[in-house]
Amino acid sequence: MPDTAVIAAFRFGFGLPMVANTPQTTEEMLLSLGGPDRGRLIWPGPTPDEVLALYREAIAARRAAQGQPRKSPVRRAHNQILKAVLDQETGFLRRTLARAIDSPDPFRERLALFWHDHFTAIPRLRDQAATTASRGDHAIRPHLAGRFADMLRSAILHPAMLIGLDQVASTGPNSRTGRERGKGLNENLARELIELHTLGVGAHYSQKDVTQLAELLTGLDISGETGLSFDAARSEPGAETVLGTRYDGRGMKPILQVLDDLARRPETARHLAHKLAVHFLSDDPDPALVARMADAYLEQDTRLLPVYAELLRADAARSPRMSKARQPVEFMACALRALGLTGAEVMRMSRNPFLRMIREPMAVMGQPWEAPRGPDGWPEAPEAWISPQGLAARITWSMEVPGRLVNGGMPDARTVMDRALGPMAGPALQQAVGRAASPREGVGLVLAAPEFNRR
Repeated sequence: MPDTAVIAAFRFGFGLPMVANTPQTTEEMLLSLGGPDRGRLIWPGPTPDEVLALYREAIAARRAAQGQPRKSPVRRAHNQILKAVLDQETGFLRRTLARAIDSPDPFRERLALFWHDHFTAIPRLRDQAATTASRGDHAIRPHLAGRFADMLRSAILHPAMLIGLDQVASTGPNSRTGRERGKGLNENLARELIELHTLGVGAHYSQKDVTQLAELLTGLDISGETGLSFDAARSEPGAETVLGTRYDGRGMKPILQVLDDLARRPETARHLAHKLAVHFLSDDPDPALVARMADAYLEQDTRLLPVYAELLRADAARSPRMSKARQPVEFMACALRALGLTGAEVMRMSRNPFLRMIREPMAVMGQPWEAPRGPDGWPEAPEAWISPQGLAARITWSMEVPGRLVNGGMPDARTVMDRALGPMAGPALQQAVGRAASPREGVGLVLAAPEFNRR
């Protein structure tokens, strides 16, 4: 039976091999989370100003290209900027994988993926793609080990969320702009804020709460120069009542207050606790564990470290039975680690090979980067990922791509198995790898094995 450190590596990280100095006990993992973001220190990304600057360029180029002939210099310039946006967006995927490979804090990297999905945002236009992808680095990672209330503010007020859920088009019907231009309310952000990001579907709220929250959020906007801004001319005048609490005042103050209040709701505590337990442990988590996690959240004023502590200390966390499926981005990170690639090799891979061998196969496996089907993000059920089509895509990738990724060609299959699975490799897999007709077949067997695709 594998020891608890190996079990934790699979359940809360990216499996084996462990990076040097990776924390192995619950106390070490929590202490590491409370320290610096080592993955981001190893592989830093563009600043918010740099992302915003390219976004401004893309908007200006798009407007200039409207109505111009396809082969005109203006249209070509627009296409070049869109390529730069795609490269910047793809850079966030590169860093996601490089950090998963190199960081000695794999639980932080898994949490970053979890919260990135929790605050799903979908770009409306191609020039918004990098801005959307940047929310992980700029709005979520700084708060992974802090208070959810702070993460909620940061994520909801990030340009990706305001653009992706059409908040920038929402106008108070009785505001100056609403009266003069006949523009109206958009409830997308208010609805997702309640249903997905805080209270959860099925919580006790009404359509009136959604509408009142949508009116309260009017005025939120994106400035091309500074990012978040507030347009008083679009803000619905007067007080709004959300879940029984009255919010009044000008500017951002009532908006920040309602976000804090939503974060502190008992329904939010239960929703987040259940979602974390489902993601890391089981599709049907122990209700008593969920209750302990929710209690810790409320007792500690939305602090997340106490919630993670309850999760890590649960009996289910030490079970050797792996009932969850690795999603394609996790599969890809684990496969690259198993093949012995470094983060540096991922970061310097040429553009087209990276797209062809990494990004595009993830889409075939069912998880196109930054393109879930809806604002509720990616599904959790194993059958959503280990489907006939998804498994076929993993097997095809496992048989065809490793030999092109690794310097010197296909690695030795038993070496890959021992490196990636260690004591988790079952007798049947060990026998099959030993009998493989070629290194290509053996490596394919390892990467397509249930032991490799479960966590």
